[in-house]
Amino acid sequence: MVDRIGVVDTMFARVDMAADALAELATCEGYRERFEVVRRTVPGFKDLAVACKMLIERENCAIVLALGMAGTADVDQVCAHEASQGLMAARLMTSTHIIEVFVHENEADDPGLLASVCRERARKHARNAYWLLYEPEQLTRRAGHGIRQGFPDAGPIV
Repeated sequence: MVDRIGVVDTMFARVDMAADALAELATCEGYRERFEVVRRTVPGFKDLAVACKMLIERENCAIVLALGMAGTADVDQVCAHEASQGLMAARLMTSTHIIEVFVHENEADDPGLLASVCRERARKHARNAYWLLYEPEQLTRRAGHGIRQGFPDAGPIV
């Protein structure tokens, strides 16, 4: 049986983060033989949780990436927080990992850097999803190393 990895993105994001996540997953061992990817796009942040839950319950996804981008306005930050709370509820209701891959426009002033953060974060979390399913020891090996997704690693304190 082939596993399914779900990818849900939004129309509001200013970078096609799902394309980067899909590209990264296509490089993983066993792509197509071991797992397939199911993509859905929703209008905005607050639609992510139900789409993720549906992919888990109706499409039998073993793990889902939830990709979104928050604008700089206060209301955008509130919506991102509400979306995050919805994703937490969906995780708990389904007992399934939903990896939240959010980028906030105020993370970088330079549009090129912001686009790079989006792409790198999507790719790195796609790899994390793969590792959670098939190679969890990869995550354990990296514990305590200050690893970031999107920006340079912070590194360990000691």
